[in-house]
Amino acid sequence: MIKVGDKLPAGSLQEFIEVEGEGCSLGPNSFDIEKATAGKTVAIFALPGAFTPTCSAQHVPGYVAKADELKAAGVDEVWCVSVNDAFVMGAWGRDQKTAGKVRMMADGSAAFTHAVGLVFDLTAKGFGVRSQRYSMLVKDGVVQSLNVEAPGKFEVSDAATLLAQAKTI
Repeated sequence: MIKVGDKLPAGSLQEFIEVEGEGCSLGPNSFDIEKATAGKTVAIFALPGAFTPTCSAQHVPGYVAKADELKAAGVDEVWCVSVNDAFVMGAWGRDQKTAGKVRMMADGSAAFTHAVGLVFDLTAKGFGVRSQRYSMLVKDGVVQSLNVEAPGKFEVSDAATLLAQAKTI
C-alpha cells in the first residue's frame, strides 16, 4: 500500500470533459498522473463507486462544500477517484454539481487503485474490484498525508479531515 512520502504511481486517469477547450476534447480524456500533479497540491479522495449511498450523500458533497476552503489552504485541485468509467463519473459529477470544484477522475480498469494498493474486492457481492475509501494530500506527486478507512466506515477520509491536514502542510 502506498504511504506518506511515496510518489504516486505512473499511469493515467480519465475525466469526462463537458466543454471542449484547453487541449481537451468533449468526452472522455486521459490525463497522465505525473504531469497532472507536477508542481501542484492535489487533494485526492477515492471511494467504492459512483451513485452509491455514502459516496453520494456524504463523501462527494463534503468535498464540493469544502472546495473553496481547500483551495484557500493551498490545494490547487480536488480529485474524486473511483473504479468507474469516465461516462459514469461525468454523469455523477453533473448529478453532484462538482463542476469547477471537484474533478471526477475515472479509474475504469482499476489500474491506479491496484498500483496504490488500495483495492476493495467486492466480486463475491457482484460489484467486482473497487477502491477502498481513502483520502490523500499530494504535493508535486508525493503523498503528504493518507487517510484509509476501515471497510464500511466513513470516519477519516472526509473533506474536513483533509482540510485540517492541508492547513498544516
